[in-house]
Amino acid sequence: MAGSNLELIIRLGFFFGIFAIMALWELKSPRRPLRGAKLFRWCNNLGITFFNTLLLRLLFPAAAVGVALYVSQQQWGVLNQIDLPLWLEVTLAVVILDLCIYLQHRLFHHLPWLWRLHMMHHSDVDLDVTSGARFHPIEIILSMLIKMALICLLGPAVIAILIFEVTLNGVAMFNHSNVRIPARIDRLLRCFVVTPDMHRVHHSVIKRETNSNYGFNLPWWDRLFGTYRAQPEKGHDQMVIGLQQFQQPKAQSFTWLLRLPFKASGGGYDR
Repeated sequence: MAGSNLELIIRLGFFFGIFAIMALWELKSPRRPLRGAKLFRWCNNLGITFFNTLLLRLLFPAAAVGVALYVSQQQWGVLNQIDLPLWLEVTLAVVILDLCIYLQHRLFHHLPWLWRLHMMHHSDVDLDVTSGARFHPIEIILSMLIKMALICLLGPAVIAILIFEVTLNGVAMFNHSNVRIPARIDRLLRCFVVTPDMHRVHHSVIKRETNSNYGFNLPWWDRLFGTYRAQPEKGHDQMVIGLQQFQQPKAQSFTWLLRLPFKASGGGYDR
């Protein structure tokens, strides 16, 4: 229980710290003007985020780090059968898990019933620091179950899972944020991490752009698997963000978002 509490404190500390940095950066140097009412979006997006956090803690009190600890004690998984230096084991685990997140993301775009859940994330008409954790609760639960299964198969060190979780959450806030980065710096950063300009393409209303740039953290997988798109067709200033059928303001409310996957109208598979 103490380990679980420490993990929660570490994650919350990084979350609020990175959130504050990105929110201030957005105020100082925004990439695009926001279309929707900021306060309304923030209240609903953050409401979804905290609801999901509470739900996960109730359903999975030990979370991914607790599963990694149990797996380590039982010596399950591939990495527990190989004698590797800790630094190499951690690096391999983080890279492999990031690849799995990329593949999972593609799956959520291309299976109809999973896309219905993932539409909540894509229905945001603006992108900013609050968009990075805007996911339907059912998608969050499925993602945690997939992650737990991967941990059992892989057998990574506990520290690797903590690093991965903190990094993934932090980078998701970074690459969904509405911040301006000079083009030459953006090109350099894209060698190591998914940047806001790179990920913004993925949130375009244009289908072929939505189905590109799936990476959340490491940028290599999109290039390796042919899903990389450098820039949006209409440019970052003119591109339309979101889903074509969910551009109305009411589609951003908390209760509407929770019902979105189950709606008869506009909720079907259209990828």
